[in-house]
Amino acid sequence: MAWISTDGDPNDPALAELLEQTADPENGRVDHIMGIHSLHPGGLAAHHHLYREVMAGTKSLRKVDRELIALVVSAANDCHY
Repeated sequence: MAWISTDGDPNDPALAELLEQTADPENGRVDHIMGIHSLHPGGLAAHHHLYREVMAGTKSLRKVDRELIALVVSAANDCHY
């Protein structure tokens, strides 16, 4: 769980829309790394756009292969999430 506050402006409709776009479609939850961006919606939008491009920007790799690459990179970087 993030120790950084993830309490963005609850009355900001643009932030609400961004959080809805980044939520997992299966369970409706927003990943902690994305929720941290609630304090800076522009950063959230940029991170989400980058993620979408990296994970689906080209047809040369299957999604499962992209996920495996991400897993190996995270493990090499000693990432705990």
